[in-house]
Amino acid sequence: MSIHPRTKHLAIPGNRGRRVVAAALALPLVAGLAACGGGGGDPADYPEDDIEIVVPFAAGGPTDTVTRMIAEPMSEELGAQLVVQNVEGAGGTVAAGQVATADPDGYTVLMHHIGMSTAPALYGEDLAYDPVEDFRTIGLVTEVPMTIVARSDLEPETLEEFVAYVQENQDTVTMATAGEGAASDLCGRLLTSALGVEVTVVPYDGTAPAMEELVGKQVDFMCDQTTNTTGQITDGAIKAYAVTTPERIDALPDLPTTAEAGQPDIEVSVWHGLYVPAGTPDEIVEKLTGALQVALADQAVVDQMAELGTTPVEQDQATPEAHTELLTEQIDSWAEVIGSQGG
Repeated sequence: MSIHPRTKHLAIPGNRGRRVVAAALALPLVAGLAACGGGGGDPADYPEDDIEIVVPFAAGGPTDTVTRMIAEPMSEELGAQLVVQNVEGAGGTVAAGQVATADPDGYTVLMHHIGMSTAPALYGEDLAYDPVEDFRTIGLVTEVPMTIVARSDLEPETLEEFVAYVQENQDTVTMATAGEGAASDLCGRLLTSALGVEVTVVPYDGTAPAMEELVGKQVDFMCDQTTNTTGQITDGAIKAYAVTTPERIDALPDLPTTAEAGQPDIEVSVWHGLYVPAGTPDEIVEKLTGALQVALADQAVVDQMAELGTTPVEQDQATPEAHTELLTEQIDSWAEVIGSQGG
């Protein structure tokens, strides 16, 4: 992720989000997350049972899609099944909070995106975990471009026309997100902040239902990951204006970058990584990291990601060291962005 200096007046209302997190974390935990198997066995024998990989967002969304891409080759490498569990709520903090308190035995793994770095600034003291202290990193997985997309019948045909349209109609324009703190929310707010507009934000319980409403023409636009938009764009189900990366992507070669379309201030992408609870033995972390690296080198995974406009990270980024470095850097940079508006 990179943020142009001129977008550092991001406005994200924090108090409402904190109350949502506090309420959500008070709900009963999803049974079985902390005790999927294994228990206190010898790390040398790991894994001896299925491994639960927790996704903080709805099934069918971009983070879920990336998770399922790597789950099968990781399962084959580890000799144990990775079972995907979707635990939605509060921008991913409900799932992360559950994994943080799970047994550190390697049988509960978290897949999360950029939201791990924004949560401290968004939720402050109401956050039930520390992204650095309460987890061990396994490695980065992929960095996904974002796209600015709209319902198929929205009048503007180019990003320049879209900008003018939103600025002229901001009182009635609606923007879909996957909920406060989600990648689509952060990208969308960077977009509207850069354009100097305030639109009606319509939050959904995940990116998949938000996309369904966009395809159904119930909302006007959203900013979402290519893993969730590429198929809809190529099918003509939605209209695309730009990709938020410095260069065009192979999956959508005709889609201009935001810079090419006259908005160089809007540049953001979403990275994903794997985590386990703090205290997980080194030997288990090493096995999971090794399996991740094997999965990211799998040609089927490479091809699947390419179809959705992204690529696996380089092998030296699929490590705990690189992952931790990026996480800590991003926590600081997002704190500056969000904190500048009292978020």
